[in-house]
Amino acid sequence: MDNEDAPSSVNFIPCVKWVRKGVAKEIPEKVQLTEEELQEILNETRAEVRTVEEDDSGNKGTQKNPISDAFDEYHFDQYDDEDTKPNAGLFIGDLALYSSGHGDPYVTLDGSEDDDSEKEDDMINPKDNLILVGHVEADTSILEVYVYNEEEGSLYVHHDLLLPAFPLCIEWLNYDPGEEKPGNLCAVGSMSPVIGVWDIDIVGCLEPVFELGHRANKKKGIARCGHRDAVLDLSWNTNVTHVMASGSADQTVLLWDLNSGMVASTLSSFEEKVQTLQWHPFEGQTLLVGSCDKLTRVFDCRVEDSHRDWAVNGEVECVLWDHFNPFNFLVGTNSGSIHYIDCRSDTSLWELSAHTKEVTGLALSSQCPGMLMTAGGDAKLRTWDILGGKPSLVYDQQQKLGALLCLDACPDLPFTVCIGGENKKHNFTVVDIMDISAVQNRFADRKLVGAIKLEERREGGGGSTSVEMADDMIESLSLESKDQDQPSSSRVTMKTFQSSHLKNRHIHRRKRGMIKKKK
Repeated sequence: MDNEDAPSSVNFIPCVKWVRKGVAKEIPEKVQLTEEELQEILNETRAEVRTVEEDDSGNKGTQKNPISDAFDEYHFDQYDDEDTKPNAGLFIGDLALYSSGHGDPYVTLDGSEDDDSEKEDDMINPKDNLILVGHVEADTSILEVYVYNEEEGSLYVHHDLLLPAFPLCIEWLNYDPGEEKPGNLCAVGSMSPVIGVWDIDIVGCLEPVFELGHRANKKKGIARCGHRDAVLDLSWNTNVTHVMASGSADQTVLLWDLNSGMVASTLSSFEEKVQTLQWHPFEGQTLLVGSCDKLTRVFDCRVEDSHRDWAVNGEVECVLWDHFNPFNFLVGTNSGSIHYIDCRSDTSLWELSAHTKEVTGLALSSQCPGMLMTAGGDAKLRTWDILGGKPSLVYDQQQKLGALLCLDACPDLPFTVCIGGENKKHNFTVVDIMDISAVQNRFADRKLVGAIKLEERREGGGGSTSVEMADDMIESLSLESKDQDQPSSSRVTMKTFQSSHLKNRHIHRRKRGMIKKKK
C-alpha cells in the first residue's frame, strides 16, 4: 500500500541565476485578470496541450529523447504517459477556482484589511539581490524568485511562477523588446523546444511575456520555428542586447533576435548535444560553446561557420569566460576535470582534476581576481586560487545538498554564491565564502577590481582589463538582414502580457517578519 504522506521522489534544483541589485521594481505589479481573459488563456492552453499531445503521439516510438538517460532515475521518459501520473501536479486549470462576482472559496477576508502591510511584504529593497531558481518537485515545475539581502542576512521566496515544462536552464536579461526602458526578464529553457520569457516584475504570471520558437501545427499549416528538442543552455548578449543564444539537444545553437522573436542565425557544427554556451563579456560577436562531442568552440558570429576548436578529456558540462583575462576561458567536463584555455593558443594553459564526478558549475568572483568556485556531482563546493597560472585548492567544502547541479556567483558581492542540488529535504542555499577562515587568509588582502563600464573598456579606459580580442574581432554582431527574409507566416507573435495575483494561493513566500536569519 502506498504511503500518501511520503515525500516526493523528485525534488531538486536544476538551475539558478542571480539578478543584480537595483534592477527589480520596488513594488512588483499585480494585474488582475477578468473572467473573459482567464477563460481565453485556459482555452489557449488546452489547445496547445492537445497540439503537443497529438504531435508527441505521432512521434512516440520513432524518437528517443537524447537527454532522457541523464534523468533516468526520475523517469522523465514516462513524463507524458497518463497512466504513470494519475495525480499529476498543478496546471493552469487547477488555479481557476473563482470567477467575477464570486469570491475565492479559500479566501475569507472581506478586503477591509489595511493594504499597507501587504505592500511592505511585497516591497523589494534597492539593496536586495534577486535569485532566480528553477525548482522541480514531483510533476510540478516552478520558477522561484528569491530575495537575498546581505546586510539583513535574509533569504526568502518573494514570489514564484508555475512553469509548463521541466526547466533545464535560466537566463536573466535586462532587455525588454519594444520598450524604451530596460526590463527585468527571465528566459527559461526546458524539456520543451520552446523558450519562455517571463517578466520577474509581475507577481502571479500565468504565461510568458513572449516565447521564442513554436511547434508545428499541421492543421493550421504552421511550420515549426526554433529548436527541435530540449533547450539545454541560454546566454543573453550584454553587448548586443537584442540577441540571445540557445543551445539544444538537437545539436544546434540558435541566435535569436529578440526584437522580432525570430532565429537570426543557426550554428550547426556539432556532432552531439550542445550543453553549455556563453557570450564573451566584452565582445558582442564572440560566442563560447561546449558540447558532448568533447570539443569546446569559439565562434566569430559575424562570419558563417567561423570558429576554432579545442579538444578536452570529456563531455563539456560548463564553460566560462575569465572576465579578468578576456582572452581566456574555463571548461568543466563530465570526468571532473577543468581546462584553462587561451583562445590564441592551441592547447590548454593548464588542466586540473577538480572533482571525482562531473563538474556542474564554474563561477569566478565578480571582483576578486583569481578566485574560482566549482561545484560537482560529488556534492562538493571547492574554492581555488588560479592567479598567476598555477591553480591551487584553497578550501574543500562538503555540502548537504546532495549532488550539486548548479552554481552562480553574485554580480554585486564578490564572495557570495548560490548553489542548487538534489537533496529532497534541502536543495538550495546561499554561501558567503569569506565565512571560511582558509578563504579569508588567502583572499582577504587581495585588491578587489571594481566594475568598469563597457564604454570605458572599449575606449581603453579600463587599463590592463581593456579588450583587444584576437583577429581584431571588435565589431558588433549584426542580425538585421537575417530577419527580412523570414516569411511572415513563420514569425512568432509577441503575446500580450497577462497575469493574475490569484490571492497568493500559489505563492510560497515568507513574510518579512518571518525571515530566516543567516547563521
